[in-house]
Order: sequence, then structure tokens, then C-alpha cells
Amino acid sequence: MLTFLGFAMIATFLVLIMLKKMSPIAALVLIPALFCVFAGKGAHLGDYVIDGVGKLAPTAAMLMFAIVYFGVMIDVGLFDPIVRGILRFCKADPMRVVVGTAVLAAIVSLDGDGSTTFMITVSAMYPLYKRLGLSLVVMTGVAATANGVMNTLPWGGPTARAATALKLDAADIFVPMIPALAVGLLCVFVLAYVLGLRERRRVGSLVMPGEAEAEEESLVTVGAGGPAGGTDGGAQADTMAPGSGGSGSAPDPAPGSGSGPAPGAGPASAALPEGDGFQGLDPDRPTLRPRLYWFNAALTVALLTAMIMELLPIPVLFLLGAALALTVNFPHMPDQKARIAAHADNVLNVAGMVFAAAVFTGVLSGTGMVKHMADWLVGAVPEGMGPHMALVTGLLSLPLTYFMSNDGFYFGVLPVLAEAGAAHGVSSLEIARASLVGQALHMSSPLVPAVYVLVGMARVEFGDHTRFTVKWAALTSLVVLAAGMLFGII
Repeated sequence: MLTFLGFAMIATFLVLIMLKKMSPIAALVLIPALFCVFAGKGAHLGDYVIDGVGKLAPTAAMLMFAIVYFGVMIDVGLFDPIVRGILRFCKADPMRVVVGTAVLAAIVSLDGDGSTTFMITVSAMYPLYKRLGLSLVVMTGVAATANGVMNTLPWGGPTARAATALKLDAADIFVPMIPALAVGLLCVFVLAYVLGLRERRRVGSLVMPGEAEAEEESLVTVGAGGPAGGTDGGAQADTMAPGSGGSGSAPDPAPGSGSGPAPGAGPASAALPEGDGFQGLDPDRPTLRPRLYWFNAALTVALLTAMIMELLPIPVLFLLGAALALTVNFPHMPDQKARIAAHADNVLNVAGMVFAAAVFTGVLSGTGMVKHMADWLVGAVPEGMGPHMALVTGLLSLPLTYFMSNDGFYFGVLPVLAEAGAAHGVSSLEIARASLVGQALHMSSPLVPAVYVLVGMARVEFGDHTRFTVKWAALTSLVVLAAGMLFGII
């Protein structure tokens, strides 16, 4: 009964948000509450919710202060050079923009924190996607999938959990997996290339001002009715990062649709205003602090280093970092209040989503639905598949890490799979490595707090992101699994 209710609850949640019948926050709260009553445990709902909130409170605190910290860093211009470098690479070509998104997300993912990756990636790329009229779900999908592959780094979480659960060395799990993960990352880049070509066909491409001067005509091609809703090359387009407190932004396009031409409209030509360079962030905004650039850079590097070395809990590090960044960059109290207010929308949306997710996870765990679902899936494995338990583990890691937290999968399900594999001569190392392949899909799970940072800052509906991303993320995970088997790693 609990098995059926667990799957029904998850399916109901996903269907309602993908059809946009409920907001994610409402669905995360009301659906599990209803199913908790169906399970006959409505009297314990309060205990389940408080337990879930207690477990996710540190995550919510980390996200709140991380958004403030990186928001301030965006305001003061720390990431402007990154944006300019990406723009030089992209040359206003949609294909290069999408590939650049994947590369940037993969590089920033080296810090091991998905929220940080998404904040930096969206802040750098969002204005360019808006300017060119590209689909924002392409940005969120590519960023999430790239981060999912990189999330398997030993300090990213899953590898450490697998090592702890099976009492193995994290290096023994991760290092042999590097070739398969590299193939997975290559798959993400190829995917970005293909999606970029599709976006290029849809909206055309822009010619940078310096290139236009070499042509007889100073023209650029943009999607008909470009990002600003006209043919002026997007002079009114959004030039501020989301949440940076800018004004004069163009209205957002429909979620996931970008703001390019209607299907079949084809590219149109428009003149690019002289001097209207593709700055990802407004170069004249009053919040810039060029004299403090190296201080801010050193503070960010120190913060990320301390996070990787686990010198202090991550929420504490971001709390201290946000307070220090605000104090040094904006010593006057009104300016500090203005910066906090500028990012309050993102903070409230993300923190609210995390606490709402606490209801969902609390009910799943408290009622025992997660355990019954996992036991049912493991029990459904045919006896003849015993010698192939590594393959089974890899396949099961896709749905299980999507429908449950990493803690639930690695500490609750993985030991059972490893025990079943050991009975058929499959080593626990192979099982542990196979358990990592589902991470590309896991990063778009509704139970991952970081994904709400991604869709919130990109102003994309979670349902749109899910509908677009799941198929590509699942394909990437299967590529990693196939590569692992081909190389004899799994």
C-alpha cells in the first residue's frame, strides 16, 4: 500500500507541476499532506514536517546567504570579466552561447556546490540569452546536466556517500570512473552543440560591432521581433543580471520559449546601435566597485577553498562571507539595505521552495514510503540478473536518485544492492561506481534544492525545465553507464 501511495504521490506532483495546474510550492506542501492522510498517518503529519524542516534548514540557510553573497559579487562587478570573456568566445552565435553555458557550468562545478554553479552560470549567461532571444530552458537544461556529471567529484557528495555507505575509499570509486565521466561530459558538450544549432536556426545570429565594421553593411541578424520586441537589435533588452536591482528591463518571454521568432518566421536583419556592445552586465551601474575587485576575488577564492576543505559548515561560511562582502563593499547602511532588498525576491523564492520540499521529503521518509518503494524496486529485479547487479544498479540509479534524496539512495538502497551483488560475485566497488551514473538526472530532481536556484534566477517554470531536461539528462546518464561498461569499469 505504501509503495503504491509513494509512487502515486510523486507521479501526481510531477503531472500537476508539468501541466502547470499548481505552483511547485503549493504542490510540494499540499500533495504530500493529502497522501499522508490517505496513508492513515495524518495525525503524525506535524512530526514529519518538523523533521523534514529540521534536516533541510541548514540547506535553506546556506542558499539564503549564498544568494546574497553572489548577488553582491555580481553587483560589484566580480563576474564582469567572465561575462566579457564568454561573449568574446560566443561572438553572439547561439551555438557558441549554448556550448559556452555547458563549459562554464562544468568549470564552476569544480567547487562541488550546485547552488554556486547555477548562480554564477545564470548570472553570466542570462542577459545574453535574453538579448539573443534564446530559449531559457536550454540554458537551465544544459547547466543542470553539466553540473550533474561534475557532481560526482569526491567532494561533490554522491561519491563520498557511496564510499561511506559501503565502507570504501572514495578515490577507489572515483578515479577509475574518470574515463566514463569524461565521456558523459563530452556527451553534454555535444548535446549543447546540437541544441545550439537548433537555436541558431530558430533565431539566427548576431554580428558583433567590430565584425560588422569589416562588412559593407553594418547589419546583424536577429529573430523577428527580437528580445526587446522590436528590430533595434535589442536596445531595450535586459542588461542586468536577475535580481541585481536593474531597471528598464524588457518583459520576460514566455517560460521556455525564449523571445525569438515564431516558428517558421526565419531570421530578419536589423542594425546594431553603435557602441551597444554585448555587455552581460550593465558597465555603468552604480554598484560597481572596481577598486575592490581583487579583494572580492580573494574573498571568493578563500570562501570556496574553505568550503572544499570543510573548515566550517557551508551555511556558516556563506553567512560570514555575505556579512563581510556587504560591510566592505557597501559601508553605508542604506546601501546595504538596498542590496539586500534587491536580492530578497530570489532569497524568498528559493528558501520558500526548500522549506516546502521539506514537507515532501518529510512525508516520504516518515511514512516509510521511500523504504517500501526501494524494497519493491530491488525485489523486482529478476533472479537471473544477479551476476549483472552493477548494470542493474546503474539503471536503478536513474529513477531512484530522481525520486529520492541522495542520502536516501546511498544510505538506504545502495547497501541492499551491494549485498545482492556480493551474493553473485559482483564487487561492492563496481556497485558503488554504477550508483554514480544517475547524477546527471538527479540534479533536476524536485528534491534537489539547488535546482530551484537555477529555475528561479533564470525565471523559468520548474515544469518547463523538467519537461525539457529529463530526457537529455537521462540520455547522458545512460551514456555514462554504457561507457563504464565498455571500459570495464562497471
